Amino acid sequence: MLSTGAFNALLKTLEEPPANVIFILATTEPHKIPATIISRTQKFDFKRIRPADILERMAYILKQKNIVYDDQALKLIAKAAEGGMRDALSILDQAMSYGDDKVTYENALQVTGSVTNELLTAYIDQVIQKDTKQALVTVQKILENGKDASRFVEDLTSYCQDILLYQQDPQIIEQMELGIVDDKFKQLSDQISDNEIYQMINELNEIANSLRYTAHPDVYLQVLTVKLTHLQAKPAAPTSSTASSDEDGKIKALSKKVDELQAEITQLKAAGPVEKPVAAHTAVPPKSIEAKSTARVELTKIYPILGKATRKSLNEFQQVWPDLMNTLSVTQRAVMHVSKPVAASSDGVIVSFEYPIFFQKAQSNRELTDALENNLDRLTGRAPQIVFVPDNQWPKIRKDYLASHQDELKNRQHSGDAAADTPDTGSEATPPQDDTPAAKPIVKKAAELFGKDILDIKND
Repeated sequence: MLSTGAFNALLKTLEEPPANVIFILATTEPHKIPATIISRTQKFDFKRIRPADILERMAYILKQKNIVYDDQALKLIAKAAEGGMRDALSILDQAMSYGDDKVTYENALQVTGSVTNELLTAYIDQVIQKDTKQALVTVQKILENGKDASRFVEDLTSYCQDILLYQQDPQIIEQMELGIVDDKFKQLSDQISDNEIYQMINELNEIANSLRYTAHPDVYLQVLTVKLTHLQAKPAAPTSSTASSDEDGKIKALSKKVDELQAEITQLKAAGPVEKPVAAHTAVPPKSIEAKSTARVELTKIYPILGKATRKSLNEFQQVWPDLMNTLSVTQRAVMHVSKPVAASSDGVIVSFEYPIFFQKAQSNRELTDALENNLDRLTGRAPQIVFVPDNQWPKIRKDYLASHQDELKNRQHSGDAAADTPDTGSEATPPQDDTPAAKPIVKKAAELFGKDILDIKND
């Protein structure tokens, strides 16, 4: 906000400061201070004062003035000050004026607007006991006493915090010397789990945000009370080691299931027609799965790739496929375990899945697709589009594409011959065309796409 001239004058003053003057520059954004200023000054970080230190200082002042005080009142004021000594002394002065130079707990409650510890304890007890009716009565009593709804939520959050800290280590509350730890407090900490405390604090935080923009705080407090009394205890979140072991267990189970399915399919193929009557009972589910997966096959993406596909591109992607699998996460590799590239062009790769269920998982996992495309870009220097197909539908998709583009392929083949024809009747007869299956355009295109070594040419 300084002009260039003013900024230069400030630098000059900082370089040659007067002996009797001290400049204090205060800011909440120290990272924006220019290096030319930082190099000429000393930096001090102002921090919040610990409530225990505020409590000790207030007790010292009151003892110097021979003023009687209540320990609980000072604890309440130290909490309400939120790290500011000036605010704490201001609240203390008001509490003294209310009590004729006596600092009592009741006066501190009146000045800060806090809710009594007895009401907070009663409310938490009613929430734990799922006593919605009595909890609503307690809320109504608090509002009738003129307490602010936001202040009640803050005090309730602080009370839950004290319970949570006490459950972890009782000495934490004792060292802070701010929590009121009585027999009822200890009893409540034994009756409620830490997960229930987490849920309560989350609900209190949401209500605190809503209270800023409402003219009916009593409604929000009543809704909060009903929600808190109907909370269901959730199981503790697993640790990182537990989560890792669970994930490894799931992957092992999944791999075992895949091996069992492969063995079962091998047995069914070997058995042939003998197993056909048994398969009649399970004919409906595979059809429904296949129908579901058919609707998700993206032919609009597959056909353009097939139009430009070459065996050379497919070979390139097949060579880097193992390296590509190693770049994926454990769960992603489990899904791609039964997949392979079946066609490729410079713009895209078609990946086939042996089992429809894994095709569906991959098709709905955008993160997996992005990982494949990004890692292919890193391995090959280009980022082709990845398209998934189920293995049981791939032959039909390939056949339909070749059939639908048969005329186009024929036109491409004969376009050169048509340009060479002339109407001269004296010219030599056109040599007969090669009618062997391998010379047909559709067969040539199939060989170009998938390689001659895997083609089986049959005459209809």
